[in-house]
Amino acid sequence: MSTAVEAPAVVARSVTRRYGDRTVLHELDLQIRRGEFVALIGKSGCGKTTLLRTLAGIDPVDGGDLTVPPSSTVVFQEHRLLPWWRVWRNVAINLPRSTARARAQSALEEVGLGDHAEAWPVTLSGGEAQRVALARALVREPELLLLDEPFAALDALTRIRMHGLVRDLISRHRPAVLLVTHDVDEAILLADRVLTMRDGRIAADHRVTAAARSRGDAAFVALRAELLAELGVVER
Repeated sequence: MSTAVEAPAVVARSVTRRYGDRTVLHELDLQIRRGEFVALIGKSGCGKTTLLRTLAGIDPVDGGDLTVPPSSTVVFQEHRLLPWWRVWRNVAINLPRSTARARAQSALEEVGLGDHAEAWPVTLSGGEAQRVALARALVREPELLLLDEPFAALDALTRIRMHGLVRDLISRHRPAVLLVTHDVDEAILLADRVLTMRDGRIAADHRVTAAARSRGDAAFVALRAELLAELGVVER
């Protein structure tokens, strides 16, 4: 992934989010630059999904300052394709009618599904459905792409293929990216930075070197061990 220095696309300063009497985000600070891929890990309940929903504009901010790009899209763990529409129409939702078909076709070709445009969602495999979800997100050229565990339901081999596809697509389109994941290996292999979240705050920020993206390299092993320790996991 590119690590070129660009102006921040996302800036959060002392952002707070509450649900009733419970504070989920505690004066959280965060920056993500255009073209930067950031992975967010943390124990269940630490606030990861709340942060993603806040960046997406789904949840409001109860305190602090938050700046996000005007165009953002979310890819969820479930593909959320509409079963009564063919694949290309799922990609083209809300696009101008005059260009919708051509843009959807181009996006599908980018994810290797150009020949599936007229297919029904029910005929797709899990990996194919997630590729359609990616095409639907990227066809709008978002400045911010939010990924909420989009590979969690896929088998191991499909996940590996999706990782390569996502790296290529992000390099080409260069949005700011936040990936929420429970998979430490996935975070290291995909991201420019891996953030550990704890109690509604960013507790640690690790930059991933090129060497660390190779599972056999000592840098990968060291970073993986450090991240697991931050999550309270000790491998035996």
